[in-house]
Amino acid sequence: MKAISELTRADFARAMRRSQRERIIRGELEPGDVTALRRFIGLSQTQFAEALGISVHRLRSWEHDRKQPEGPALALLRIAARHPSVVRENVQSAA
Repeated sequence: MKAISELTRADFARAMRRSQRERIIRGELEPGDVTALRRFIGLSQTQFAEALGISVHRLRSWEHDRKQPEGPALALLRIAARHPSVVRENVQSAA
């Protein structure tokens, strides 16, 4: 049987409420959700923007709730919430 390692402070800093993640998966974004999702996945703004194929400026406008993601961008965020490892892999393969 494999031992489960203890959670670190970094793990708790990246934590996201299940209800918040489920809301993002449904495409019902609220203020702070994009930032929480990015931190949950464990990426910087630059890495997350690169993984989604958007500009850092666009990501920041979402994170500061100046604009809301729509259409394909919202679909990408929903996928990122459901499959965070895919987003991380996308960053690693681009490097």
